[in-house]
Amino acid sequence: MGVASDDVVVIEVAKRAGEPSVVTVNCPDQTGLGCDICRVILEFGLCITRGDVSTDGRWCYVVFWVVKLSASMNIQWENLKNRLMSICPSCSIPFYFDLVNPPTSAQVYLLKLFSVDRKGLLHGNNIFELLVSFLSLEIGLLIGAKCDADVTQVLCELELLIHWVKVSTTPDGRVVDLFFITDGMELLHTKERQDETCERLIAVLGESVNRCEIQLAEDFQQGVSSLPPVAAEELFSLELCDGEFCSQALSPDMKRLKKANVNIDNSLSPSHTLLQIQCVDQKGLLYDIMRTLKDCDIQIAYGRFLSDMKGSREVDLFIQQTDGKKIVDRVKQDILSSRLRLEMLHPMRVMIANRGPDIELLVANPVEMSGKGRPLVFYHVTLALKLLGICIFSAEIGRHRTSERQWEVYRFLLDDSLELPLANSQSRSRIVDTVRRTLMGF
Repeated sequence: MGVASDDVVVIEVAKRAGEPSVVTVNCPDQTGLGCDICRVILEFGLCITRGDVSTDGRWCYVVFWVVKLSASMNIQWENLKNRLMSICPSCSIPFYFDLVNPPTSAQVYLLKLFSVDRKGLLHGNNIFELLVSFLSLEIGLLIGAKCDADVTQVLCELELLIHWVKVSTTPDGRVVDLFFITDGMELLHTKERQDETCERLIAVLGESVNRCEIQLAEDFQQGVSSLPPVAAEELFSLELCDGEFCSQALSPDMKRLKKANVNIDNSLSPSHTLLQIQCVDQKGLLYDIMRTLKDCDIQIAYGRFLSDMKGSREVDLFIQQTDGKKIVDRVKQDILSSRLRLEMLHPMRVMIANRGPDIELLVANPVEMSGKGRPLVFYHVTLALKLLGICIFSAEIGRHRTSERQWEVYRFLLDDSLELPLANSQSRSRIVDTVRRTLMGF
């Protein structure tokens, strides 16, 4: 069975604002493909409002209706199509080529930006959107002491995949930003690509940028985040209260929102288990469900996703184990149900902790078994801090391993604020609640 390459991914862009665009993927199947598709769609700043998935185990047909997470985002539809084609088993080759100077696999580069500190540097719409259409955003980011959307927008539009970042402000007011990145287009080894990247950044930041440099990073290794034991225990521990996972940082109305029903039924199909999920809709919900099933080696034969006007989501999935059998063991059912509810209700952890004399915002999300982190986390955190008027002194991203899994940890040293003094417990709660709401889309 085959299909023309132009028909592997078809995108029908909405003709009017507010209407969904339709993304169709028609290719050979493999375990976890649904998760990979949802991840790419989320990377490009899109939310899935409706979907249909079907497969016979060898070939899959996926249709997603998508809308922008933010009206200001400039979606690069051709780049999205190419990225989706690159993850399809029949098209699993890079989608950009330089035949004269082909790159080696997964080359990591160091991007350096030297700039003058100014309010609005970090989260400016121009830069974040610029950097996602240019490279494949894993975590779009660039900060300065003031969180504004300029650089984050560029990183997103340029499609830069960031593996580690260190951003800080020197006492004389200069900002030094270091990014270890890979290029989704696999062209960053060329002078033209490097020059274009720096030119786009400088064009948005203007005179505040003194210098932009890109060089090959030798012997790069993902940073390990060494958290204090007390902070790590609070960040990664959740208790089950009254049938729901509880967190002491949730506001009362957030606790009312964070409800999820998971039902497993083996009576409707002789060969598949029906998984039914009802919960409040949120950013990346289908990605969270799909990555959980992928990590648990669960295959989807058929699925349908619907959202209503009240912000609720209904998901029906006919699933199997990788051996082709139904999930009939009650213990396995309970483990899967508990894991799904945890990942849907608390896909990300947020807290504020003391770091010596300083105040630190910690945001953590689980890493997929494949080693990939969650898209757009840095973008949404910096957006939330911008809305609160909170300034960032420095930031870094690393990995932290617990007994059960690996986490991606974002650490932000915050500047104190007259409007929200960080020593005040109510101010801290408001910051945590706003960051979580922005991440989840509430």
